[in-house]
Amino acid sequence: MAEQETSGLQVLLSTLQSSSDRETILNILQVLTELLSVGTDRRIHYMISKGGSEALLQTLVDSARTASPDYNILLPLLRLLVKVGQRDKKFGQKALELEALDVTLILARKNLSHKQTLIHCLWVLQVFASRVTIAAMLGINGAMELLFKVITPYSRKHTRIIRAAMEVLAVLLKSKSNSRRAVNRGYLNGLLRLHQDWQSHDTSNDFIQLRRSLLLCLKHITNIQSGRDAFLGAQGMEILFATTQNYLGNQSMDPIISIVIQILRKCYPKCSLPLATASSYYFFSVPGDISSGPPCTINEDDFEEDAEEEEDKDSDSEETKEEDDDLETDLKKLTSKPLVHWTEEELNQYEAMCLELSYNFQELESKSGEEMSSEEDLGIHQCTYFCHIPIQTSSKRHCQERDRRPQELETSGINSQDPPLKQIKIMNSTGNLSYEETPGKLGSCLSSNNQEEDYSRREAPNTHASFIEPPWGAEMYSCPNKNAFLSSSIMIDETSETVSKFLERHPMDIPFHNPYIYIAKAEGTKSVPGFKVLAFPDVWGHHSPPFAQSLLERKCGIQRAKIVEDVQRFIQPDKVIGRVVFSLDEPWFLECTDASECLRFFSGFESGNLRKAIQVRQFEYDLLINADVNCAQHQQWFYFKVSGMKAAMPYRFNVINCEKVNSQFNYGMQPTMYSVKEALQGRPHWVRVGYDICYYKNNYRQNSAAAGAPGKCHYTLTFSITFPHNEDVCYLAYHYPYTYTALMAHLDLLEKSVNHKKIYFHHQVLCKTLGGNPCPLVTITAMPKSNSSDHVQQLRQRPYHVIVARVHPGESNSSWVMKGTLEFLISRDPIAELLRENFIFKIIPMLNPDGVINGNHRCSLRGEDLNRQWLSPSAQHQPTIYHTKGLLHYLNNIGRTPVVFCDFHGHSQKKNVFFYGCSIKETLWQAGCPVDPSIVSEDVGYRTLPKILDKVAPAFAISSCSFLVEKSRASTARVVVWREIGVLRSYTMESSYCGCNQGPYKDLQLGTRELEEMGATFCLGLFLLQLKSLTCSSEFMAKASALLDSREDIQHQLQRSSSGSSIDVELDDEPPCMEEIDYSTDCSSDQETDVYELDQQIQEMTLAEARGDGEEKNGVDNRSLSSPEFYVSKHLTNKYRTSP
Repeated sequence: MAEQETSGLQVLLSTLQSSSDRETILNILQVLTELLSVGTDRRIHYMISKGGSEALLQTLVDSARTASPDYNILLPLLRLLVKVGQRDKKFGQKALELEALDVTLILARKNLSHKQTLIHCLWVLQVFASRVTIAAMLGINGAMELLFKVITPYSRKHTRIIRAAMEVLAVLLKSKSNSRRAVNRGYLNGLLRLHQDWQSHDTSNDFIQLRRSLLLCLKHITNIQSGRDAFLGAQGMEILFATTQNYLGNQSMDPIISIVIQILRKCYPKCSLPLATASSYYFFSVPGDISSGPPCTINEDDFEEDAEEEEDKDSDSEETKEEDDDLETDLKKLTSKPLVHWTEEELNQYEAMCLELSYNFQELESKSGEEMSSEEDLGIHQCTYFCHIPIQTSSKRHCQERDRRPQELETSGINSQDPPLKQIKIMNSTGNLSYEETPGKLGSCLSSNNQEEDYSRREAPNTHASFIEPPWGAEMYSCPNKNAFLSSSIMIDETSETVSKFLERHPMDIPFHNPYIYIAKAEGTKSVPGFKVLAFPDVWGHHSPPFAQSLLERKCGIQRAKIVEDVQRFIQPDKVIGRVVFSLDEPWFLECTDASECLRFFSGFESGNLRKAIQVRQFEYDLLINADVNCAQHQQWFYFKVSGMKAAMPYRFNVINCEKVNSQFNYGMQPTMYSVKEALQGRPHWVRVGYDICYYKNNYRQNSAAAGAPGKCHYTLTFSITFPHNEDVCYLAYHYPYTYTALMAHLDLLEKSVNHKKIYFHHQVLCKTLGGNPCPLVTITAMPKSNSSDHVQQLRQRPYHVIVARVHPGESNSSWVMKGTLEFLISRDPIAELLRENFIFKIIPMLNPDGVINGNHRCSLRGEDLNRQWLSPSAQHQPTIYHTKGLLHYLNNIGRTPVVFCDFHGHSQKKNVFFYGCSIKETLWQAGCPVDPSIVSEDVGYRTLPKILDKVAPAFAISSCSFLVEKSRASTARVVVWREIGVLRSYTMESSYCGCNQGPYKDLQLGTRELEEMGATFCLGLFLLQLKSLTCSSEFMAKASALLDSREDIQHQLQRSSSGSSIDVELDDEPPCMEEIDYSTDCSSDQETDVYELDQQIQEMTLAEARGDGEEKNGVDNRSLSSPEFYVSKHLTNKYRTSP
């Protein structure tokens, strides 16, 4: 049967080419039309494979070259050519070889006055021109000149013909040679005049698609530099800006507005950032590093106007690439274990970091309880505010319940002696989320000062020989209302007496936080600028707010509105203030600024990052953040103080030198804010704030010499804030800050809080960083039940878990997760006790202290990503990585290879919490490589822990996990520990900066409470992992089973369905933005016409012919709306279209 169909189609096509009989040709065309008008495109592709395109094109050439062409044959033939040609990728080339291009152009020229034939020729020309090379050929042969004879100023007649001609012209102009020809012949000015004419006369918006096609012509011309220059010279920016103002809020005008916005942004003149240098303001001289040098100066000649969009190669976390080229397919590299280059002597130095294996536990008998006597004084209360695991989960909650303020929340009593996993977060009977705040006993031991000094005259002593003194003072203004609230920052050398007197009036209770200890620890923190000021939130402390915050709903049209406001700066520069109000490079601005007319900014404290602030309008500021020290890149993290605000006034902030190509700020994420007045009123919370938030490419380009990427784009993060109080002092940050000093103070408090007779908590120094700061190493396990040899030996035989975090300084969420892990592990929770009794935890909570201290986002003081240095780290240049790897090698060398290695990270472009792991088979399968089971055998146990967490951790999503090994990640901790140390369960755990799109926390942003909870739940995952392990002892099994039997909350979580159980393939992180904007100058990537668009137009024309109505009634453009590219809301479509 198939052979008969094949032979029948071939006979038809052969007859079509050879026959000269009119009736035979018409019959064949009718049969082909009916054959291809039903079913799917599969029939068309089948016809193409049998030479259908060539047959039709040859028939066209033969029919058109007769003395008197028969248009009864040509019209259905042209319609078939359009239908087939759109599906044939080589159609244009075939037409060129068969001379059909010239024939079609000649037909069009001959029929300028015959509209029906002309429109058919235009449709075919549009299909021919869909290939850029053919479009260039048509341009050479005078196609554009022909089209400008058809395109006319506004008219309600022949609009279908005019629209078809404009669409052909738009396709032709995708060819850069045609665009250059259009510029040289002055067509751009004519197109602008046509745009003004049609826009001004089409007041009822009947011809939206016609006007859109006209704008597409301008868009393609401006893809080349000469086109942009001509567009600017013809006042194109002003024309489009003026003609679009009234349409920004009209959704029915999206087809026009989206193109206008692209043109405006593309033609906005590119410029360098308003900075003195592209490199970081701070410079650190690395001992023994001859490559260190001063910051380079920005040179305008380094900018490339025609630079294309480039990939975000330095993603802040381990992105799985769409291309499989990055996958490691070399089986030898995947399976072989590299040789260890550490000598026995080098490894033995790490014996001092495993004192639990040699500690003389007989000393326990001599210890007294005196060491614990200070706990009450410190206000430390064991197990009253630890991280927690929800006792129930719910997949649905209403938005109004998520945003309820503390006084609206339902609460239920809890027992202060309950285990941490049962405390704090409680699901009430309706499944709604509620929070309990456990009262504490901290007392009035906090410290601060009651007035703000002008610290600009004070000298900051040099804390390290290689550190550079900042050229500005530590604080620049005084708090206006000294008696009302605490000043916003504290000098490290302030006397505790002055501080205490004021804070006695404002007692606070923040668990595991003590301002005295924080200030004491800050004295030992060494920074490149020599910070001598402490930020108020860091000293006073943060308490998780008792309410969850929803993802911010994106306001329709907000991105376009902000872009148009930016364009207005170029068009109306007289309305831009342009006053520098803060600058590290120009400190004199701080002294001459009239504080009454603008906000005041400051970032001279630990983890602070703000380089410059420029007042653009009365309530709008452009902000520039500092690059990482000794670097010219990685501008993402910001943390600064702002004061002098007016309440209830909307302030807009634009961070204009971001580098990421996209951000979760486009999908519901908000920055964080800490208000001093709110804190003094008993609400010391970092909270998510801001509205009208969006993230988009701007007109600034990066210096090529500094970044190594000519013309690299910058992006703007814009957000608006209405401050709650007049003359408040507020801190704004990219995410919840967590400083190095906070970590050191926290570890000190944890160590003082534990019962050392039961818990082995040892805090020691792994090594010193380049900046001279100690990198902490914490060991946690249970003390032996007695000093008997059996009990001591049981301790020394416990397997290890190794957990590290904060290798990337800007990923502060990883520190909050680590905080939850640490607090849970020392708690009295039975699960924590069982974990301590069966495991030794080696924890390095901050691998990059210098980066955290100096406000970096990604790098160390050498300007390098430490998570790309694991293959061959240097003790001199990457000491924290070198010694962490050495410790792991030592454990492996003595037969104590860790069961789990996990590196906590933060992720800026995906939601939820998820794992990256390592699998040989999954990598080979993904790359399409054959996997021989006899050669490649793999323990699938690497999936057990993420599967467990997917059931017990509300924020975790196994559907987002990946276990692929990429070449570009070969030097990361996860891959190196897996390959070299042989840790099967070597993971990176990524926590979103934003929030969740699945599970109980769906549509909620992650706060510090949820992050700490994730850290505690990670420990629960380790507990359940051991329970499922083949090496699980009978004693552990018995205790764990009894414990789980009494914990209905955990049983409930284990029984719930996995978030990824119904998802076999990892889903895209985000749906397309409702107003996705492509700023690329690559015209070949445009998808502006749907393959069915011409089909629909032909169908409409055929129906009109059948009615005897070849032209549209009342002049209304009967435009096709089938393509999503030509979206117009249905009710507006019905309004603006007349019935045929």
